[in-house]
Amino acid sequence: MGANDTARMHTVTVRIAGEEHSIRSEAEPEHTRACAEHVDRAIAAVQERVSLVDPHKAAILAALSITDELFRVHAELERLSADLAGRLDGLRRRVEEVMDGR
Repeated sequence: MGANDTARMHTVTVRIAGEEHSIRSEAEPEHTRACAEHVDRAIAAVQERVSLVDPHKAAILAALSITDELFRVHAELERLSADLAGRLDGLRRRVEEVMDGR
């Protein structure tokens, strides 16, 4: 962020794993709430699957699950980007062939 940029900070109170947290962020409050809800659901899912797991371990396992999801999405995005680049290159060649055939 440059020296002249004045991003508006938002403070949002969210509940994750039964605890309230005040989050200060440049993101819109709705985005921060959605992120917190995602984390809360991930922790709850871990606690449902693994009985008697302490909250700290549940948070770590949820973080690993979310990171796995992120890595898989990144890999799929890279695959789709490469596929799109290949298709665009093929389309460019076809257009050049048509243009050269005038």
